[in-house]
Amino acid sequence: MRLATLQTSNGPRVVGVALDGRYVDLCEIDPKLPTCLKGILEAEQGLMAAASALAAGLTKGPFVTGKLLAPIASPSKVICIGLNYRDHAIETNSPIPPEPVVFNKFPQAVVGPDDNVVLPAVAHEVDYEAELVVVIGKLARRVRKEDAFKYVAGYMPGNDVSARDWQKGRPGGQWLLGKTPDTFAPTGPFLTTADEIDPHNLRIQLRLNGETMQDSSTKELIFGVDELIAHLSQLFALQPGDLIFTGTPPGVGMARTPPVWIKPGDRMEVEIEGLGILSNPVVAESN
Repeated sequence: MRLATLQTSNGPRVVGVALDGRYVDLCEIDPKLPTCLKGILEAEQGLMAAASALAAGLTKGPFVTGKLLAPIASPSKVICIGLNYRDHAIETNSPIPPEPVVFNKFPQAVVGPDDNVVLPAVAHEVDYEAELVVVIGKLARRVRKEDAFKYVAGYMPGNDVSARDWQKGRPGGQWLLGKTPDTFAPTGPFLTTADEIDPHNLRIQLRLNGETMQDSSTKELIFGVDELIAHLSQLFALQPGDLIFTGTPPGVGMARTPPVWIKPGDRMEVEIEGLGILSNPVVAESN
């Protein structure tokens, strides 16, 4: 099942995505459903209710149109994992980490498909990073690795946009400042539920202005989705709608000779097998 958030004439709506690309207004079919995807994940049996509504609407609708928004517009947490592809660690001359490298972005960094990625005037070396994003489906606290997938609602493409001159070019390293400028966490176009996806066997790509820059597979993850959930949840609770960016494969601009930094007028496309294409233009910060 594919679920998205659509800006319609009636405001943001949770929609199901039909195989032909049309959007089914789930809230119109089942008025008891929350109007945001995070609310559906928080509700008891919310995904099952959404699936029932989608099944009822696939043939008769109501079908709606509008602009796709970030599937989870306001997650409580955006957790990110660094150096989680073996080849990416090697290309950046970093040792293979013995445990996950964890940082975060602020929720206000989240934007959706075709939203602008805005380059801060003070950032001059901004990079792209295609990533598989995990969406947490229910409260997870001290979860065992073997139980971890029970807490996953689904997956979607993400782009861990990074200002390298702030991340690495400041005293002590400033991962937070380099990673969380506004608009630096594009996600979407939709959430694909966990029952349809093997997260550890997906082709992942990033194209910059149509040129393939990253092309790998999630088979190369050092720490899998289940390991990450078990590791994180031993310290803090994961809540419905929380996002986990799982790391990026080789091919980032920083590691190229010469380096490739994104610039106004560029367009980035993240494509993950079975999860769709996330496309975002790049613009300069306005005064």
